[in-house]
Amino acid sequence: MHLPPYMMSYVLVGLGFFLFIYFTIIYNNLISLKNNAKKAWANIDVLLKQRNDELPKLIQTCKQYMQYEKETLEKITRVRQEAVDARLKSDMVAMGQAETTLRGALGNLFALAENYPQLKANETYAHLQKRISGLENTIADRRELYNESVTLNNIRIEQFPDVLVAKLFGFKHFVTLEFNASDLEDVDVMSHFNK
Repeated sequence: MHLPPYMMSYVLVGLGFFLFIYFTIIYNNLISLKNNAKKAWANIDVLLKQRNDELPKLIQTCKQYMQYEKETLEKITRVRQEAVDARLKSDMVAMGQAETTLRGALGNLFALAENYPQLKANETYAHLQKRISGLENTIADRRELYNESVTLNNIRIEQFPDVLVAKLFGFKHFVTLEFNASDLEDVDVMSHFNK
């Protein structure tokens, strides 16, 4: 069966229109995934800023009572700055490493605070410890959401035919935010009492 020329042009126009709609849907889905990853990161970024704003207050409160723990307090200050610098540069690998170190240092600080009953009784310290611990838990939850959004984005921009649209419009991979496995372990509080 042979189609007349005018029918063939209708078929080609229809096929072109279908392809345009199909690739538009793919493009819009990729835009949605990209923006979801950016939104998830923005949520983490806000929490990191809040936590980093609380750390100097915690250190000042601790300094009043923990004269012999200067090294721990200085480490928190140094690593906090490394985490801030990495966050501002959007360097997820460096930030993951700095965050792991910072979380460990905070765990050590809270464990060492057990040796200072006056510090533990201080209302400001108790409030800051609770606030920072709450922010840490929320950051961990949001990190999971961010990594899931990033993974969905990265998978889609590698799948066919999405990869064609992704390359054409310059969609990029996002980097997941990873913490070391040791970050997931409980702090060994007893080891601080045996020093």
